[in-house]
Amino acid sequence: MAKETQIEDEIPVVGMREPCPCGSGRRYKACHGREASKAVAAPNRPFQGFASECDIVAMRELIPSATAELTLKPGVADGRRVTLGTVLPMAYPALVRANGDILLGLQINTGSGDPSRDLANALQRALVAPYGEPVGLERVTTDSPSAQEFIDASVALDVVVHENFDFWIEEGSDLTDEVKASLERASEYANPTVKLASIDSGYWTQMGEKEHLRWIMSTPENELLNALARLHAAEEDTIGPDTRLVGMFRAQGLIVPVWDIPLGRGAAAIEEPAAEFGKRLDAALKLSKPLTDAERRARSGLTSRQVTLRDV
Repeated sequence: MAKETQIEDEIPVVGMREPCPCGSGRRYKACHGREASKAVAAPNRPFQGFASECDIVAMRELIPSATAELTLKPGVADGRRVTLGTVLPMAYPALVRANGDILLGLQINTGSGDPSRDLANALQRALVAPYGEPVGLERVTTDSPSAQEFIDASVALDVVVHENFDFWIEEGSDLTDEVKASLERASEYANPTVKLASIDSGYWTQMGEKEHLRWIMSTPENELLNALARLHAAEEDTIGPDTRLVGMFRAQGLIVPVWDIPLGRGAAAIEEPAAEFGKRLDAALKLSKPLTDAERRARSGLTSRQVTLRDV
């Protein structure tokens, strides 16, 4: 019974294909992982209610390196500075700096299936962790609190996109050659990314020999697909010359349309065209008449080019 109690209360974070920590010899997914996977039902929109829901999803799913200061509810962590980040060293859920500041990571290796509860769990553990230490994940359940219970969701986030992962390092820290090499390796995977100023939650990026705009939208899926189909059928779904709406992601319950952009155009050049497209989209969203045959075909094509991003 002692071993079973330890597994229930202090289960370490392991991959679903790794040996179960209970010592049974079976993979975690075939042993205690079966119960863990059922502990929390994955919500459709785990960050719903946040003023910056779209940006939080972007930080979790799409942006290599970014941070945003969080405003916590009164009494949660008075006097403590808490920063949300995309990914932390070793994909830790949280880090506590030597001065008590807390970094929370959104892109973690494993989780419960509910990233909001995982984030709240990491915050709770960081608040009681020793200064200067990383924080791991605990198993969370349907009774575990969500991030919305600790973070003031009404405050919009100011997302700062970084070119590298220097935000991992505390000011004044002496870096060893090993740490410098680690930062350089991590930064190699940070594709150039820019948050557009002219639209909400739109991010330009260059990946290899291609440029893209990925625009995270909280509009209900059916309404958004209808509006995009109307614009596509009318050939009004571009964001400038030679650009093309190529498909969309579905991430954390939100739709993320993606455009291809000619290489070398850059983020600044699509600011105005993206804003103009936003106006056309708003107008299309207000239409309630049935889709025409051409618009239905356009919608079918858009639907076939959807990719759902899932946690590993």
